[in-house]
Amino acid sequence: MVKRFFTDLDRYYFHHGVHYELYNKMGAHIVEENGVRGVHFVLWAPSARAVCVVSDGNGWTPWRDVMEKVDDCIWELFVPGMCEGVKYKYLIVRADGSEVMKADPYAYASELRPANASVVADLAKYKWGDEEWLAQKKQENFLEKPMAVYEVHLGSWKKDWEKWWDEDKFLDYRRLAHELCEYVKWMGYTHIEVMGICEYPFDGSWGYQVTGYFSPTARYGKPEDFMYFVDYMHKNGIGVILDWVPAHFPRDEFGLDWFDGTPLYEYADPLRADYPQWGTKAFDLGKPEVSNFLIASAFFWVNVYHVDALRADAVAAMLYNSFGREKWRPNKYGTDFNMESFEFFRHLNTVLRQRTPAFIIAEDSSIVSGVTAPAKDEGLGFGLKWDMGWMNDTIRYYNEDPVFRRYKHYLMTNTFDYVFLENYILVLSHDEVVHGKGSMFNKMAGSHQDKFGALKTAYTMMMGHPGKKLLFMGQDFGQEAEWDYKGSLQWQLCDDPGHRDILECYRKLLHLYTSHAVLYNDAGKENVFEWINNADYMRNIFSFIRRNPWNYNDALVFVCNFAPVFRDPIEIGVPVSGEYVKVFSTYADEGEYSIEAAEEECDGRPYRLVIKLRPYESLIFAVPYHESTAEEMEAERKARARARKEHEDAISDNKHVPKVPAPGQVGPVKGVKEKSAKTSAKIKIAKAVKTRRCRRAGRTRIIGAYMRVF
Repeated sequence: MVKRFFTDLDRYYFHHGVHYELYNKMGAHIVEENGVRGVHFVLWAPSARAVCVVSDGNGWTPWRDVMEKVDDCIWELFVPGMCEGVKYKYLIVRADGSEVMKADPYAYASELRPANASVVADLAKYKWGDEEWLAQKKQENFLEKPMAVYEVHLGSWKKDWEKWWDEDKFLDYRRLAHELCEYVKWMGYTHIEVMGICEYPFDGSWGYQVTGYFSPTARYGKPEDFMYFVDYMHKNGIGVILDWVPAHFPRDEFGLDWFDGTPLYEYADPLRADYPQWGTKAFDLGKPEVSNFLIASAFFWVNVYHVDALRADAVAAMLYNSFGREKWRPNKYGTDFNMESFEFFRHLNTVLRQRTPAFIIAEDSSIVSGVTAPAKDEGLGFGLKWDMGWMNDTIRYYNEDPVFRRYKHYLMTNTFDYVFLENYILVLSHDEVVHGKGSMFNKMAGSHQDKFGALKTAYTMMMGHPGKKLLFMGQDFGQEAEWDYKGSLQWQLCDDPGHRDILECYRKLLHLYTSHAVLYNDAGKENVFEWINNADYMRNIFSFIRRNPWNYNDALVFVCNFAPVFRDPIEIGVPVSGEYVKVFSTYADEGEYSIEAAEEECDGRPYRLVIKLRPYESLIFAVPYHESTAEEMEAERKARARARKEHEDAISDNKHVPKVPAPGQVGPVKGVKEKSAKTSAKIKIAKAVKTRRCRRAGRTRIIGAYMRVF
């Protein structure tokens, strides 16, 4: 019997959708067989009539290196003597007899666009030095740690102007590692979120129309260069988040589109196959092999490149069959939920949290509840969710003239109706500074001079609002132009006193955020935020307290003035007696001072502070420390124990991980439907929604949505 590189066990788990290290077998791998070193190719193309590898090694001559179809869907070939760096493609004879050249879906590296061949790469030779970072992350609960994210597009962050001959003038991964890390550390960010790393053909897509789900883009260097980038960030205490696109892929002929002459990776149903607004194809998550492709991609970036988290793009598009479509196919229950996507996310999020310290952030604009709830509680299991409601509401408020902001005051307060229902991250992302929307600086109403003060107070309010934080590059110094992916940030503005003041202000806010646990340890805890006065709409003032769940020790009082006028005096109620120390002002010319709280009721609180505010000024005061009572210490112990238990439950949840029987087991595993050989050989359309019988309750629970049918 011939020993196969892609074994029967690999095949078994792949067809069940649970081969989480599939990237070690599919694609091109440098191996040694019978004492001969070469490259072994494995491809999934069930409907292909014939496949061969064309490459630099055979002079791009068709049918010299012919692949063997070892079963009804897997093709294999060992090419002796082939080595790292060889460019290759698959020449596929499709079901209708036509021929097409395809890039490897599992390629480790790709050519620089406009070329699009795959490249043989050896990922095992890089020597990592971030062991201490990885060991630390295994012990942490990320919800209890600060997360101030710098979202960056590597191609337009900064240019290498010495490359006068190069239209792109990109910095490479290694130079970016040093220069970007120096800036991020100095500012006080804890993480960077990198746009457009998975290989993509069209620069104008910003990296969101992916053709290389296992390949870092060649625009900035080789795979080992990106490894160095992540490694260097980790050595300097900076986490790395990667943008990841599980929703759709482009129609480029060399990519996944009609890969073997059939809708292999996309839906066969024309009402589900396309996203018309993007001109892309939707992944058919009803096929275990396609689901496995994406889940293996997520594990690949975490395990091989040591990425700390993934940001899943366009989650709402995956959850609704009606998203962006005039005509759409309802599910069997008559709704527009894509039940397969619900189950996909539950499976992916739970198994990733089980096996790694990484997590996934949902870029989600849906109204689906429980996006960050555990899958065992019928949530989707994401670590964090983008707070799109906060982003849209606050920007609408900033756009208003201060005279009329009194009529929009609710935009800054209504987020607290839902902010503790999910684990949110507040985002002012790249999407908000393109396509005529204006930069954050120019979103501020008023004169040019007003914008400086208004933006600083907006950032102060953001830092005090519950949730993790994300800001797109350039907005921390008040870039005036919209983001241009072809250009560079307006770094020269940092020499302007006004813009430099914004930069220094945001830097101080970041250091304040990372040094005060009350500002970041707040996920899902309603008693970490208290309004002092949320109804001062006539003066455009907001005042509130950030606190511990058990008492006011280490608490901070925020007072934010969104009007271009002096406010003197301002009386605010505070919770305890003592001296309140001013720890921050949006004005840089003022040192630290303290104010003694008077024992007079104000804003429903027993003590009162009297302060003055300059135009667009925000102030932050530290609440006086008082010895904790026995009851408060017990409440603290219970709160910390509850947080530990919630974290342990999240990483041990396996309710939605498919229960695959061991090969050769007689009969199906309880709760898993047995699949016929015919269905395994050829899956035509999305599967029916899985259901589980809750026999004792006598009801059917629909797995994949937040509803019940009784």
